[in-house]
Amino acid sequence: MLDYVMPQGWTVLADIAAWGVIHAATGYAAHRLTPQWLARDHRLLRPLAFEQGGRWYRRRLRINRWKDALPEAGALFAGGVSKRELPALDKSGLELFVRETRRAELGHWWAMLAGPVFMLWNPPAIAAVLIGYGIAINLPFIAIQRYNRFRTEPLLRRAR
Repeated sequence: MLDYVMPQGWTVLADIAAWGVIHAATGYAAHRLTPQWLARDHRLLRPLAFEQGGRWYRRRLRINRWKDALPEAGALFAGGVSKRELPALDKSGLELFVRETRRAELGHWWAMLAGPVFMLWNPPAIAAVLIGYGIAINLPFIAIQRYNRFRTEPLLRRAR
């Protein structure tokens, strides 16, 4: 552990910087995924029975009340797409939106799954807090992307 090498203040700064790098790197990696790869749901993205086509998010999490209050960084990288609103109501606009929800969801999954890296230089209790932080920060964004995708896919089926 780096607590023998770095003073506690520097460790805190390293933790903050590490989360920043993790989010930037996973966001950029997701940004680089091809539209063809994002054209379908892969393992992490597949709908689960309890989600009931997005109804669970609305009923249990009341996601429709708070989702718009969270930041949206889809257009952060050149060529990126904001998911604040549908780009268009035609088939290509709906397909683009669904692909972008997959891209964003994957970026947040990857960032959350990188949490155990903090075990390398933090005491176990602090590492657990930092992993918990990663889960707490990323799960709401994952839920929003899934909810939006589940709401958009029926429109896309009708457009096709």
